[in-house]
Amino acid sequence: MWTDGKTDMQDAGRKRASSTGRVIKSLMALNGDMAHLDKYMQDKWFVLQLAVWALRGVTRVILANNPLSGAVMLLALYWASPWQGLLGTLGVLTATLVAVILGQDSAEVWGGLHGFNGMLVSLLMGAFNSAGDWYLWLMLPVCLGSATSVFFFSGLSPVLDRWDLPVAVFPFNMVIVLYFLCTGPDNPHFPHHLAVPPSSAPPNVTALSAAQVLQGIPLGVGQIFACGSLGPSLLILAGLCLYSPLQAVHALLGSAVGTLAGLSMSVRHECLYTGLSGFNGALGCMAVGGLFFTFSWRTHLLAIACAFLSAFVDIALSNLLGSIGLPACSWAATLSATLMLLLRGSLSTYRIPLARVKAPERNLCSRSRWEAGSTVERDSTDV
Repeated sequence: MWTDGKTDMQDAGRKRASSTGRVIKSLMALNGDMAHLDKYMQDKWFVLQLAVWALRGVTRVILANNPLSGAVMLLALYWASPWQGLLGTLGVLTATLVAVILGQDSAEVWGGLHGFNGMLVSLLMGAFNSAGDWYLWLMLPVCLGSATSVFFFSGLSPVLDRWDLPVAVFPFNMVIVLYFLCTGPDNPHFPHHLAVPPSSAPPNVTALSAAQVLQGIPLGVGQIFACGSLGPSLLILAGLCLYSPLQAVHALLGSAVGTLAGLSMSVRHECLYTGLSGFNGALGCMAVGGLFFTFSWRTHLLAIACAFLSAFVDIALSNLLGSIGLPACSWAATLSATLMLLLRGSLSTYRIPLARVKAPERNLCSRSRWEAGSTVERDSTDV
């Protein structure tokens, strides 16, 4: 009797452990890059495949790659503004479809690498549009601008590949500047607001609110999607955490560093409160803090340095471009992260080849494996 009871208890314990293991395994399958989903979708309808590619494109905006996170972030955009959500959806779908029609590299299309620039183009056009929400004529430049970003991406890719550099958001920054220069604020069909330099007059005349400055830190993460609402920004952060908790931590850290840089330069309080001072710092910090470099205490410090550099460059470019009414967009983070990727010396040993970049936690776990593989490849290709 006692032996039978003990056996039953052991069996029950094994079942509980097995159930817990299955739950943990299922949860693990939902974070990171979800590469298994691509294999599952290979024989599915094109519409379903397109949806997955587009959702990956949504997360690429914030340096992630997870369709489930993309669904959460897209939901946040519709929560903040249904009109902006619609424009973002139109932009990512247009760019992805154009990439498919032009026969771009299938791996890039599946990974959402063509869609995210189109989404950013559409979101910025909507954010600066002065004709108000639901101005349907705006859909025309949104589609054209999103399609144009695919051509820029395709043209820049072989050039930057020589140095193993990502195209990143160079296409978005180029297309949106061209759009604003072509239309102007008084265009009868596509008018837009002029960008205001962060250090412009009138000077700050009210006392600084610490609570609003702290609120601006998570808003800096939302501003990567041109979203200035706290609730949707927190939901975007939750979607990023689903992809990679380490990436989410670096996003908040980078936004805080950008806010601190803005405080040191006495930028307008509005820039601090709305997160505009923090979003370039968040992007720079995420790019270095585990995505393109293996996470360590040294690359963590480098990520903080990149966040400071991105924030200060953003202030400088915003003052320069703002003098003619143009936004600085994410030029600062793009240029700063590219500079960090070109570093030589001991820090370059932490650099991850673009073809092997995954979620930061998986980059950390697989470092020894890809280093071993690279050594074998070099030995086998020596002449």
